[in-house]
Amino acid sequence: MNFASLAERRADQDLSGPAICDARHSLTNAELLLRVQAVPDDLCDLGIGAGDVVAIKSRNRVEFVLLLFASWRLGATVTPVNPSLTDAEVIRQLSDSGASLLVVEGRATALHWVTTLSIEDLSEKPARSERRAHQDASALALLIYTSGTTGTPKGVMLDHANIDAMADTGRQALQIGPADQCLLILPLFHANGIVVSVLTPLRGGASVVIGDRFDPQIFFDTVERVRPTFFSGMPTIYNMLAALPDNVAPDTSSLRFGICGAGPAAQAVLTRFESRYGFPLVEGYGLSEATCGSTINPVSGPRRAGTVGLPFPGQEIRIIDEGGTEVPQGEDGEVTVRGPNVMRGYLGRPDETARVIVDGWLRTGDIGHIDANGYLTLVGRSKDMIIRGGENIYPKEIEDVLATDQTVLEAAVIGVPDGKWGEVVAAYVQPRPGLTVDTAKLQALCARNLSGYRRPTRFFVVEAIPRSAVGKIDKRALRAATHL
Repeated sequence: MNFASLAERRADQDLSGPAICDARHSLTNAELLLRVQAVPDDLCDLGIGAGDVVAIKSRNRVEFVLLLFASWRLGATVTPVNPSLTDAEVIRQLSDSGASLLVVEGRATALHWVTTLSIEDLSEKPARSERRAHQDASALALLIYTSGTTGTPKGVMLDHANIDAMADTGRQALQIGPADQCLLILPLFHANGIVVSVLTPLRGGASVVIGDRFDPQIFFDTVERVRPTFFSGMPTIYNMLAALPDNVAPDTSSLRFGICGAGPAAQAVLTRFESRYGFPLVEGYGLSEATCGSTINPVSGPRRAGTVGLPFPGQEIRIIDEGGTEVPQGEDGEVTVRGPNVMRGYLGRPDETARVIVDGWLRTGDIGHIDANGYLTLVGRSKDMIIRGGENIYPKEIEDVLATDQTVLEAAVIGVPDGKWGEVVAAYVQPRPGLTVDTAKLQALCARNLSGYRRPTRFFVVEAIPRSAVGKIDKRALRAATHL
């Protein structure tokens, strides 16, 4: 399916209630269709057509979604731009993507080589003429730029077939239907926000509430007010919610589940969260190059804490060694993914594309193993692996131990150079609000749970652990800080 026609499909189904809303707008399915039919007039007036790239630099709002569907109706591609990027970073993305139009909030400095449109100027008038929606499933739909923590950001090319496959399998795995309502709290400049929290529920007949920027102090107030049935977050969000004062006791009865993705989560954190707030967290795994999701713990069925679940329907997971050979069940190796959700490639980077997509399999760079029941457990990134005296150490197993301490909000483990061992383990820990971390107790905790060579030799207590643009722990920044 090409998502350009999704608004028509929803209107034809005569679904009741709002389709999508934010703090400023609430659109029924009929109203969504009228706006999606009208906004292409604004784009056509600026010369946008099939094959062009529309860049959207905006906070989460209904108009962002309208621009997605309007661009796709014309056969254009959307590249979301993180609003917090510097001017130089924005220009680099616009140049690399070949964007013909930049849509911004308010007024922006005009760039001589790209047209600029204010998102507030989008027309609310009826469409001037009936325009048939572009229907090519192989058309490029999204250019998602990677966070760039390991180098210059690359444009991940996702076509309509990719996002339709992901949204449809997500709908099946999460059992989403018209009775559901998703609360969007992740940024729309990332694949997770667009695909998991907007396209998947809309494709399944559900509605979407676009929340403001995530704030742990008001999050549960929003839940109690809008009564969502699910939302998607990342470990940091659940850490912050779990650290709220004990007197915070919200009504979460509307929630069927929360999704935890975009980074590895400590089992202890998930267990504490579920016990306190009374709804399940289903941990999943994926990356932009695979249109966001590849595995998920079942919503109905055995959820195995410490794993990232089973493959989504239609996807395959294989674990390989350095030579590309599949390893026996239970052994660690590189996680590879195959399915209709795997990206077309990196824009303008055929060599890098060929390195990560081999014989149809996407090489993720993540290390893990699959158990006898098919559940995937991640142990780390290949680039994050620490080699101490010839022994391989994966940071996640140490981070999971540190997370069991009640004073630790989050932990990040890296390797630092050592003249004797080559590398040794260093741990950064961020205290829970109002609490103090005792590193001596952390050392004792590690001594009880980790063999000698895995134990951190240095602890750094920090106010905040650095993060990338999409909220993942930035270990590159930690390594740079440690070497100062």
